[in-house]
Amino acid sequence: MSLSQFSFSHLRISKAFREPLLLPLNCHTKYILFSDCHRGVGNANDNFLKNEYLYLASLDYYYRNGFTYLELGDGDELWENRSVRKIKEMHLQSFKAISRYYTAGRAYSVYGNHDIVKRKSRFPRTHFHTCYYDETLTECLFCPDITFYSGIILKDQLQQKDIYLLHGHQADLLNSTLWPLSRFLVRYIWRPLEKLGIPDPTSAAKNNRRKKKSEERLSKWAKDHRHILVTGHTHHPMTGDSASPYFNTGSCIHPAGITGIEIQSRSLTLVKWSTQAREDLTLQVTREILGGPICVDEIY
Repeated sequence: MSLSQFSFSHLRISKAFREPLLLPLNCHTKYILFSDCHRGVGNANDNFLKNEYLYLASLDYYYRNGFTYLELGDGDELWENRSVRKIKEMHLQSFKAISRYYTAGRAYSVYGNHDIVKRKSRFPRTHFHTCYYDETLTECLFCPDITFYSGIILKDQLQQKDIYLLHGHQADLLNSTLWPLSRFLVRYIWRPLEKLGIPDPTSAAKNNRRKKKSEERLSKWAKDHRHILVTGHTHHPMTGDSASPYFNTGSCIHPAGITGIEIQSRSLTLVKWSTQAREDLTLQVTREILGGPICVDEIY
């Protein structure tokens, strides 16, 4: 990979943190990081649909335990779908759960490439201000004045070992600068072909070569800047260390369950929520630790 490719991707990643949202990081703060829900309209391409009950169970758990919800981009699938209204109607319970966090001042989001249109302030005000909640289809406030950020920094109040959060598409030219072209290809070419079993080659999540390149660039940025970096985008859950301070939340659309990263007591833990069978053959939702906890002090 050429130095120019690295340098341009580094510039795009750094640009995402020029005007970030700043949130505190200390021994008392608790955050749950999810990304890549790709909430759709309930059709065959809606990969979130089968995992929505896991997502709802996890959000209830984290709310009851005092966590703040951070969504790291691609929450809604707005490349394949044009209608936000249909997405909200299909996943009403999920939006109600998110609104619960937002009302309590415990929800913040960044935009990804598949929902990059949220970066314009008029778009969220138009589409996320209200939602039809109850059985009478009364229009209620959802997330008024919500802002979608390019990046979030968790400012460490003890050792200045901050955690940098963004979606991660900034490492890929086709999904960042050239996103209108990618959206056109996904919406009109690869979406129909996906129904025939042909994967989208422009996707870092479905193309292993593109995935590896994106992760190499993100990891190099983290090492070069000596920052702990957490992203989504590639749908590849991973934990970092002192050699590579790069973490990835994974996604909420994997057939085996959903993954995310918990941050509490200044430590990062990669977790998976899935369905397991009990001995009596009933099913239960389980939370499993995949990696960590890793304290920020262990990384630098």
